[in-house]
Amino acid sequence: MKFDRNTVLGFVVLAALFFGYFFFTNKEQAAYRKEKAKQDSILNANKPKPDTAAQRLDSAAAAALRKSTQSGFLNDSSDVNEHVIYAENELFRVAFSSKGGQPRSVELKKFKNMDSGHVKLSNSAFNQISYRVNTGAGNSIETSDLNFSRIDSVKNADGSSTYSFTRGSSDSSNTTSIVHRYTIKPGQYMIDFDVELNGVPQLLSQNNLNLTWQYAADQQESDISFEKQNTQVGYIEDGDFDYHTIGRTSSVDLEKKVKWVGVRQRFFNTFLVSKSEFTSGKMTWNIPPDDKKVLVEAVSNMQVAVPSGSNAKLGFSIFYGPADFKTLKQADLKLEKLVNLGQGPYAFVRPLNRYVIMPVWDFLKSFVGSFGLVIALLTLIIRLLISPLSYKSYLSGAKMKALRPEIATLKEKFGADQQAMSMEQMKLFREAGVNPLGGCIPALLQIPIFFSLYSFFSSSVDLRGADFLWAKDLSAFDDFIKFGVDVPLLGGHLSLFTITAVITSLAISLYSMSMSPDQSNPVLKYMPYIFPVFLLFIFNKLPSALTWYYTVSNIITLILQFVIQNYIIDHNKILAQIAENRKKPKQKSKWQERMEQMQEQQKQMKDAQKKNKK
Repeated sequence: MKFDRNTVLGFVVLAALFFGYFFFTNKEQAAYRKEKAKQDSILNANKPKPDTAAQRLDSAAAAALRKSTQSGFLNDSSDVNEHVIYAENELFRVAFSSKGGQPRSVELKKFKNMDSGHVKLSNSAFNQISYRVNTGAGNSIETSDLNFSRIDSVKNADGSSTYSFTRGSSDSSNTTSIVHRYTIKPGQYMIDFDVELNGVPQLLSQNNLNLTWQYAADQQESDISFEKQNTQVGYIEDGDFDYHTIGRTSSVDLEKKVKWVGVRQRFFNTFLVSKSEFTSGKMTWNIPPDDKKVLVEAVSNMQVAVPSGSNAKLGFSIFYGPADFKTLKQADLKLEKLVNLGQGPYAFVRPLNRYVIMPVWDFLKSFVGSFGLVIALLTLIIRLLISPLSYKSYLSGAKMKALRPEIATLKEKFGADQQAMSMEQMKLFREAGVNPLGGCIPALLQIPIFFSLYSFFSSSVDLRGADFLWAKDLSAFDDFIKFGVDVPLLGGHLSLFTITAVITSLAISLYSMSMSPDQSNPVLKYMPYIFPVFLLFIFNKLPSALTWYYTVSNIITLILQFVIQNYIIDHNKILAQIAENRKKPKQKSKWQERMEQMQEQQKQMKDAQKKNKK
């Protein structure tokens, strides 16, 4: 077989980075989930047995009496029943509950869930926005336990609608009351949320409000494991953005001023924003078992400084919507920072996504209806942009091929003396003007591009539900072949796009080997065969958009290699150039000088060892 050790080196580096990345993203989360499952089983084992019907009735009566006592001067017996009202714009429909005067659920009109209904956010009893208020001597209560019996709505001149939930009387400034006011604007996912407190000295201690925001991110995608890997909490603290992937930590203390806190699941975000900034806070979260179909349950305890005086108005905003970069950026709050265009050790690809991939993507999708074709065109553009480097690489490969007879002669001359062989081979390359590292440039260049597109395809809401060929959803793997059981390393399916990526990668390896010098190292000799097989296990659970991209990229690579090697590169001209290079005086670089000195020292030590043995 014929092949180039530098091409193989590119494969090795690429494989190492692939494995390092996926090992890094999965290891810590797997350990955390295992420990969490253990804790859940302990909790379930220690749960008390259910009460009888009589016990529940007595308990409910006691709770009602206790709640009435806790309500104190906010007690309102006129209406104890919960009321739900609905408000909407063209983007979402939100259900508000009088219980706590807060959103109960949000339905996104432009996005479908796994059951073909609309995606629903904040859709469980866990979700709430609450804070504790004083209600009399020694009594206090959470606002989530209060029924805001008075509900008002008004249509504003700018087309927005405002819904007010009141507990207590707000007719006089001397009375104590709480008002939650929500404003929904046309064409926006952001809801304005104002809290009006009348009688602040009676309601709050030391003018400090402790706001609790609980949010459960429900499963929205078919692969809950991959969705959990792409779920994070984020915040802006002291003007700087930071985030935590849920499987690696479980809490964060926020000691400086905080503009917002948020939860990002793969394609949908929810944020709580303070218009005047939270003074401090803490976020905690846990990962429920997969069968609960909840990615994370996050609790944010945030402190708000309340202005002095009898009455106060506090301004907040709540965002329920897609993790779309442009939509989030319009808010001018750095919300778009939570979209994963490259994070952690791969943050270096974020500028590539932000300023190259996204503009080209937006341009292509403006006139191409199929996202599968958009990916193919994007791949073609990327390959055209890097084609000058690819040409230089293939030219270097052709020069290496031209030196095959001389390399074979050196092997016969030095036999098993690899050190002497290496020294003479370097001299040969220098005399011929050949760069032995030129062949690995395209493989190395693919690394930032691959990780850039991995981040982009994993977070682009455009791909969610987009079908192409046999793939029903380009944002998920295509389960073209279903096993019915879990196969080690593969799972319960085999992706057809993964198969095409593996086959085309193998074809590239075989073609590159046929164009390169002989190699006697058995590890390097078989690596081009092994690497495509590794891809089968790495790619099988990745989004089909990525495996489709890889397939198209490989096909373009094969075409370019064939055309350049057979119709563009003049091999006779290369031989003439090599002969001309040999006539020119050679000036060694400092690196070459140091390398040759090291090799010469090693050779002398080896010769000395042989003499001592004799």
